[in-house]
Order: sequence, then C-alpha cells, then structure tokens
Amino acid sequence: MLLDEQWKKVLKRLSNELTAVNYDLWVSTLVPVNYSNDELVLISPSITARNQVNQPDIFEKITKCVRAEFTPYTFVRVCEKDEYEESLRKQNEEIEKIKETNNLKSKFNKKYTFDNFVVGKSNQVVCAAMQSVAENPSKKFNPLFIYGGVGLGKTHLLHAVGNYLNEHNPELTVLYVTCEKFTNDYIDSLKNNKTSNTADFRDKYRQVDVLMVDDIQFISNKMGIQEEFFHTFNDLYQNNKQIILASDRSPKEMTALEPRLSSRFSSGLIQDIQEPDYETKVAILEKKCSQEGYLVDPEVLDFIAQKNSNNIREMEGILSKVVFYASLLGKSHSTIEDAKEALKDYGEVEHTDLDADKIISIVCDFFKVSREDIIGNKRNKEIVEPRQMCIYLINDMLNIPLTAIGTIFGGRDHTTIMHARDKISNAMKTNPHTKVLVNDIKSRLTKN
Repeated sequence: MLLDEQWKKVLKRLSNELTAVNYDLWVSTLVPVNYSNDELVLISPSITARNQVNQPDIFEKITKCVRAEFTPYTFVRVCEKDEYEESLRKQNEEIEKIKETNNLKSKFNKKYTFDNFVVGKSNQVVCAAMQSVAENPSKKFNPLFIYGGVGLGKTHLLHAVGNYLNEHNPELTVLYVTCEKFTNDYIDSLKNNKTSNTADFRDKYRQVDVLMVDDIQFISNKMGIQEEFFHTFNDLYQNNKQIILASDRSPKEMTALEPRLSSRFSSGLIQDIQEPDYETKVAILEKKCSQEGYLVDPEVLDFIAQKNSNNIREMEGILSKVVFYASLLGKSHSTIEDAKEALKDYGEVEHTDLDADKIISIVCDFFKVSREDIIGNKRNKEIVEPRQMCIYLINDMLNIPLTAIGTIFGGRDHTTIMHARDKISNAMKTNPHTKVLVNDIKSRLTKN
C-alpha cells in the first residue's frame, strides 16, 4: 500500500512533466511491483510500452520524479511482465544455490568439537595443528595432511574444524566430503556428456573457502579422479583456500598415487595420529561416560582400556555394550562383573603366556625362515610376508604400541609398522589364502 501511494505521488508529478499523449499511453499504465535496495521496478503492459518509456526524454523525467518521492539514489528499472518473471526465476535459482552451499555448513556432527576431543600424547600435535588451521584458515599450514589408523579421531577433528569455522567464521564456505563422495560426484558430472554437469561439479568444489577430504587414500589407482583432484587442488591452493586431507597412511605410503599429487600433498604439514596409550584410553572412556550420562565403576573403564583395542570407536562401542547389558538387568550402574559377562564372547582371547618372542618364533617356524631375517632388512618376498604377518599378529593379539613393535623389528618407525599391519589386514578381506594362513598361525599360538 505504501508503494502504491508513493507511486501515485510520482504520477502526479509526471502528469505535469510529460505531454498528455506520453503520459496517458505509456506512463500511466506502469505498475510498481517492488522497491528494495534503492531500486524501483516498474512493469509495463507490453514490450512496445517498455521501449517507449525507456526513451531518454521520458525515462529521465520518470527517474527525476521518482527520486523526489523516494530517495535521491533510487534507480528505476522498467521491464515487461515476462521479463520480470524470468528475472525473478533466475534470482530464486541463485538463492537456492546459496542455500545449498550454506547447507554444507550444517552437516557437521555437533558432538565432534575440539572441546569434546580427548588430547593425549598420541594426538596432541595433530589436534594443535587442526586448531591452528581452524583459527587461521590458509594462513599457516596449507595443505594440512593428517593420517593414522582406523578409529583414532581423524574424522572427529575434521568435523571439529567445520564446527569451529561455522561458529567463528560463518561467512566462509566449508565443504567436508569423503573421497568416495568426491569420486561419485565426479562420475555423475560425466554422465550424459553435459558440459553444465561438469561446470556444476567444478563450481561445487572450487568455489569453497575450506575443502576437507576424508579417506583420501582411496584416490589411489583412480587415474581420472586423480587428474580432476589435481586441478581442484591447484585451483584452491592458488586462490589461497584451505585444504585439509585425512588418510590412513602418509602420502609416501600411497604407492599408486601420481608423483605430482604426492608432491602436492607433501607440500604443507604432514602429521600422524598415533595409537592412544592407556591413560588416553581411560580419559576417552571417562569423557564418553560424561557425555552419555553413563554410571560406570572405574574398574570397568580400566578393564575396557586394557583390552586389545586401539580403535577408539570400537572401544566406545564396547563401553556402550557393557552399559546396555547392565540396563537389561535393571541396573543403572555398571560393575566389573557386568563388563566381564557382557564381553565374555568379545573376539579377544587372553593369552597370559603369549608375547612377541613367541609369535615371532611360531611364524618363523611356520614359514621356515630365521629370526635374524625377520628382524633384519631383507626385502625379498619370502621374508617380507612373514615379517608383515608377525607385525600383524603382535598388534592384533597383544596390547603393544606400534612404536614398540618398531623397536622389536630393528628400529623401524611406526608408519612402516602400520603399513605392514594394514597389508595383512586388507589381504585377509580380499584373499582367502591369507585369512587361512592367519587362522592357522593363531591356532598354533593358542595351542602352544
């Protein structure tokens, strides 16, 4: 109503400024439809009317009278109805795109924050690096590459960065995806050979302020994906955008990675998350109890922390299992007896007389190789496979940190030990022969 009233005042002024013909034919038929951001939009009944109104002698007088009733800075836009509706449609599409981009910020798990991340000796450097990047994106460590075994907190830290940025820098566009999601999006963009699909894909990944990719190791052996990610990486890096990558292994251990990508990944800060020590495990379990409201005896946490699991997610799942078992018995408080009963079928067998020396001896006997070769530096296949088998079994059956296993095997660093462990672990999933070998050796270990 206010817009109509102001327009009536403008028309009164224009009736004195224009000839009767111009006023009656072209100007009096204009309808105001919107006024915002110092722009007045007028709709004409036809393209002919629009063209006539936009003639300099008429348009200048309209602008003059409009500014007298609105503001001195008002801009006038005259368009035909269909033109206006088309402009509205495009504007709505842009708004939807912005909404879609902003929705990326709402997909972070609210539980995964820096405050909820338990810091210990095994992860304090990684946590500090991630906090530094969250506070100063693209200013310090770019790219930031973090790596470590399954369930050690990499995804938690990525979400913590996202939550921090959304709270403290909401104007930034933050995108978190898994490598699988990036791959699937790229494949979808190639369907139907539409250039627009490819353009949309590149806009999505290159018009962000922070890109975080989880499980980047799965880019190995995918040449087309590596090519596209290489260009995405370069585009972001050259425009001073933050890149954070997470993997279960270091760039050097990603053997099927193109050298130019490996070089890019290694150009910033590379930091690993090591397996948690006993104290960190207990602290993590205590934090979980606090968050979920679990009432648990301290002996329960000690019992779970001592079990053969360095996977934090798995450890938290064990705790939940114990609490659930106690609740089935009508208890609100979990005791050590509840824990032992709930976990009696848990896939761990206690071997009080089992140690690393015994595992090495049994493996050497099984493969007919010497202990000196296993511990030494020989890299022929006949020695490498038994060595990897030893490392896997020691890690799987004993509660020994990777660094300690590295010391046993001639001072190898923990990343080499992790690679050997994962080599057997992955082979067991894809090669039945490897699984049989592992089970045969375990059977010998439990009988001796």
